[in-house]
Amino acid sequence: MTVLERDEEPCWPRWRRPLPTRRQQRNDVLVALAVLAGAVFTVVVVRSMGLAFNDDVSLGEQVLWGAAVVAPIVVRRRYPLATLAAVGVLFIVAQARGMGENTVPSIALFLAIYSTGAWERRRVAARWARITVIVAMFVWLGIAIVRLLVEPTVEFPGASGPLNPLLAAVLYDVGFNAMFFLSAYFFGEMAWLSARRQAELAYRAEQLRRSQEENTRGAIVAERLRIARELHDVVAHHVSVMGIQAGAARRVIDTDRELARTALDTVEETARAAIEELRGLLGVLRAEPGEAASEEPESSRESSPDLEDLPGLVERTRSESLDVAFAVYGEPYPVSDGVALSIYRVTQEALTNVVKHSLAGSVDVRLRYLDSGVEVEITDDGRGPSGPGRPQGSGLGLVGMRERVAVHGGELETGPRPTGGYRVRAVFPQPARRRAAGGADVA
Repeated sequence: MTVLERDEEPCWPRWRRPLPTRRQQRNDVLVALAVLAGAVFTVVVVRSMGLAFNDDVSLGEQVLWGAAVVAPIVVRRRYPLATLAAVGVLFIVAQARGMGENTVPSIALFLAIYSTGAWERRRVAARWARITVIVAMFVWLGIAIVRLLVEPTVEFPGASGPLNPLLAAVLYDVGFNAMFFLSAYFFGEMAWLSARRQAELAYRAEQLRRSQEENTRGAIVAERLRIARELHDVVAHHVSVMGIQAGAARRVIDTDRELARTALDTVEETARAAIEELRGLLGVLRAEPGEAASEEPESSRESSPDLEDLPGLVERTRSESLDVAFAVYGEPYPVSDGVALSIYRVTQEALTNVVKHSLAGSVDVRLRYLDSGVEVEITDDGRGPSGPGRPQGSGLGLVGMRERVAVHGGELETGPRPTGGYRVRAVFPQPARRRAAGGADVA
């Protein structure tokens, strides 16, 4: 199981590298074949130069030893510990036999040490296995140096440096091998850490992708709720007004045709307003960002009514059986479009509830411009939104009003009045207004 398949945060110091892929294992086979070809070539060249350490070893045996040392790297990533052990043992045995040429076998040993550091999933075993092989190699080097010191057989006819030629040879062998083995250890460790960082980055990227998906889903849900709330406000209010006006027209059509005509005119006007608002809302939803304002300015405006549309909203609610009053208190001042729309929608929902769920004969809408903010209050003399004889509501309208007010940091009060009827009061604070007014308005 990879880290991306886990739900919990991985413990990265204990991370285990995934096994090599089939492609990586095929590449290991190709690398082993290339190194084997290099081993055969160097054995033949060195043999032809007369540099064989042991004349008793034939060319065929040298080739076989070279192939034996190189062969384990075929599985260096799949079984790194076994590869390291096999290459290390065969390397020392081949050198003890007198193979002579050790350049390519050294490459195979380097790959084995590197692969153990880069791919072995058991990190403690990987560390101690490499240390053991490196120590064994230095022990073998020490034995060779002791033999060289005890029985010096190499001559240095061209030596001209300040150091003793034998000492220089010893220092060179020790320094070269130290650099060789430490490089194999270091680069293997770096490869492991690099793979772990890549896995961690992939895990973080996956987390970010999932978080973005969650945010997108949340935004979609929020947008659906917003659209549903807008549709509820538009459709419920206008349909309720049309229903009550049509009922009034039906009751008086035989006795007062002028009043019936007025009620039907209100139905027509309300239906037209509902269609315009729906068209504007759908136009905004269909338009690309930045296109709604340029292509459908009227529809966009109609889909976002403001405080100037409140008198028309109140007037459309008026009927034969429902008297509606509207008044503005205080000196009007500009408010944000969002606050204006919320005031309009709260008033619209409150009037809809009066028409649908109460037996009110009158309703009073008051818009107050205060120093601390804008307040709208809708009161009626009915039996409330759940009075007897009226259809029960779903409660979503009140929830929508509360959400609209909460967005702007305001307060919503709803409930029966002590003197009868029902009251809806929404307060939208205007801190900018208070700062602009300073102490003058208060005084």
